[in-house]
Amino acid sequence: MARPRAFDEGEVLDAALRCFWTRGYEATSVRDLASSMGLTGASLYNAFGDKRALYEKVLERYASHSMAERIRRLEAPDIAPRDAISSFFRETLERALDDPEMKGCFVVNAAVEMGPHDPELRAAALASLGEVEAFLTRRIEAGRADGTIQNRETAQELARMLLGVHLGLRVLARLRPGRELLEGVVKPALAALDPHVPG
Repeated sequence: MARPRAFDEGEVLDAALRCFWTRGYEATSVRDLASSMGLTGASLYNAFGDKRALYEKVLERYASHSMAERIRRLEAPDIAPRDAISSFFRETLERALDDPEMKGCFVVNAAVEMGPHDPELRAAALASLGEVEAFLTRRIEAGRADGTIQNRETAQELARMLLGVHLGLRVLARLRPGRELLEGVVKPALAALDPHVPG
């Protein structure tokens, strides 16, 4: 009979996330991970496989617990479509400014570091970013329906533009995390959704 695990899986995965997030995949050793997770190297391998398998599990956890949760929360019926988009970017900006380590978004980091040479991780990162694009598309379509968003471009075109702004914001925040700069990126992007702005 297999022995039950003597640790909380969520807690140790969160510890692994912090380790990968701070150092990046390549610079993180199995020893670093085991130490931060409070496990022996053997226990880590037995529970999660090798470093690559653990990274994939951590990426999946981050995407489902962080990004997906934000989307679900901002699609609540009592949040107007235009307000949901504004809140998404406001939260992104504040998270960046409240991060003294300038870690950025774990999904974006994974896409940049691992995407070029790991097709499975690239697909996982793209799937998560695709959820962001789909959220923006749905909110734009809802804003069109209630008259709060007007523009000649299609909802998908506007959503892709905003996704590009989101990605640029996350990368820029790792290099120059100043409020004035980041707000200067977000403000004109959101203005493109305003009814008084010609398309």
